[in-house]
Amino acid sequence: MSAVLWLLVALPLGAGAVLAVTGPRLDRWVPAAGVTAAVATLGAAVAAALLRPTARAPLFAGTEAGLAVDGLSAVMVVTVAAVTTAVLAFAVGEPGSRGERGRFFGLMLLFSGAMLVTVTATTLGPLLMAWEVMGATSWALIGHRWRRPGKAAAADVAFLTTRAADLGLYLAAGAATAGGVTTLRLDALPRAASPWLHVLTAGVVLAALGKSAQLPFSFWLSRAMQGPSAVSALLHSATMVAAGAYLLLRTAPLLETTGWAGPLVAWSGAVTALALGLVAVAQTDLKQLLAASTSAQVGFMVMAAGSHGVAGGTTQLVAHAATKSGLFLAAGAWLTALGTKRLPALRGAARTHRPVGAAFTVGALTLAGLPPLSLWAAKDLVLAAARTRGTCLYAVGLAAAAVAAVYGVKALWYVTRPLPPDPAAGYDTERPGTRRVSRATPAPLLALTSAAALLGVLALPGPASWLRRLVGAGGEPSPEAWELGLSAGVVLAAAGAAWWWAARPAPAPGAAVAPVPRAVVRGARNWLYLERFARIAVAGPVLSLARALAVFDDRVIDGAVRRTARGGLAAARLARRLDDHGIDAAVRALASGTRSLGRWARRPQTGLLHQYYAQAAVGFAALVLIILLVR
Repeated sequence: MSAVLWLLVALPLGAGAVLAVTGPRLDRWVPAAGVTAAVATLGAAVAAALLRPTARAPLFAGTEAGLAVDGLSAVMVVTVAAVTTAVLAFAVGEPGSRGERGRFFGLMLLFSGAMLVTVTATTLGPLLMAWEVMGATSWALIGHRWRRPGKAAAADVAFLTTRAADLGLYLAAGAATAGGVTTLRLDALPRAASPWLHVLTAGVVLAALGKSAQLPFSFWLSRAMQGPSAVSALLHSATMVAAGAYLLLRTAPLLETTGWAGPLVAWSGAVTALALGLVAVAQTDLKQLLAASTSAQVGFMVMAAGSHGVAGGTTQLVAHAATKSGLFLAAGAWLTALGTKRLPALRGAARTHRPVGAAFTVGALTLAGLPPLSLWAAKDLVLAAARTRGTCLYAVGLAAAAVAAVYGVKALWYVTRPLPPDPAAGYDTERPGTRRVSRATPAPLLALTSAAALLGVLALPGPASWLRRLVGAGGEPSPEAWELGLSAGVVLAAAGAAWWWAARPAPAPGAAVAPVPRAVVRGARNWLYLERFARIAVAGPVLSLARALAVFDDRVIDGAVRRTARGGLAAARLARRLDDHGIDAAVRALASGTRSLGRWARRPQTGLLHQYYAQAAVGFAALVLIILLVR
């Protein structure tokens, strides 16, 4: 059975790698090949969910790379594969630059394959590898049209923000090893020795919150909107942002073991769901609204993980994946047709392009959490788990659900308005529109919106019990009847108030009104100035430290090296002078003296015999004289 699991991850990774390097000649065949690979991956995912295979391979000394499909990952692999198939089928009809379709479809499959490895990994080794591939491919996909102004910078911001948080996984791996979990198995992490248990938990929480765009990392999701619509649909639904929530759901026992991590994660999710929901309400750009709502909706999953509501968080994740991918694809279809994603310019878009409008209507109502649609039922499961943590957490979650109704209804109100007298005046603000919707668009939209509407059955008593058994969360609470009624009443009231507020007549000039302060609205539209804060509070000090270290390096370390080099050169010059004027001079003087002695020694050698006798006589006389004097 392990062959099914290897096939599940090898299909998208292998096909993606091949497509990513194809040239322009095969451009026309790339979409069909990409969709075929996605469909085959979906078939493998269904087979894996039924067979529950496991696979192991040696990695490092004492560790292994483990993959497995259990209850939770069975739900995830089918969700990831299904959404990837729908998104790639939609991308077939999207206009693309010549020669770039292979790179686009290849990276999308690599991205999906990395997510499949993430959700099936049972050890930290393959999880870390897949986490890295997912980050790298997301950077390439967000900046896919890198020649256009701002695209590469947006990809850099998203990548660097998530990478900063991803360091938490490396911290967790090191702490797990130090704490005695040498196998690095995820289910063994709660057995790490203290204080390493707390260090590795902090690393896991940091990485998960960053990947899932929770506060204070949420702003990277706004920048990710610079990518193509198909990228946004995949990144914001079943992959990337869902990866962090999945990691927290997978490691829920670890959060419970530490005592502090569970409440911290739950409150992080709740605050993000409320704050980013208000950010979504303030947006006038459809994709920015959907992006902020992604952070808010993922906040419910995070809150469920912190409240030990694994079944509720899983239901929320699956329902949100279908809902948000459909909404992003609808927004992408309008962007292609009308050349804009500004909400005021999209008035009447649902009436002009009815199949897309119908799909968007179902998705927006689901996103709003209106009963009996799937996200309403999923949120009640999450809120039931949150209530076990305290009434305050439940109240914040309920308020976030009311805000979700507001931003869902706001998006729907604009696109369902009658067409203005001159609708084309607001078009083509992003790029020239085609004024038509591709024939490849309705099918994936229909599949995703149908799933978004129907997945609420997972919250019914029978399916909910089955799901709890599947993910191993049999003791989790179910919402009481009064909770269902309260949440339905709050959501319907919020939706009605939002519709009334949007449809009210514009106030007469000079009339007394009590608007929200402009500074508050501006701050919400700018995502609470989180990116500016990160630049000032994080990037600024880091860059200042880097500049100070560069100066220290130049003046101290490099300066010491340069001074040492100069000293060495000076010593060499001195040694050369000593050598030239001392040793070499002495050698030359000795040689000169030797030559002089040689010349003096040659002078007596004349070849005349009588001179030799005279010299001998003189020498003998001198010797006798010396002997006489000495005696």
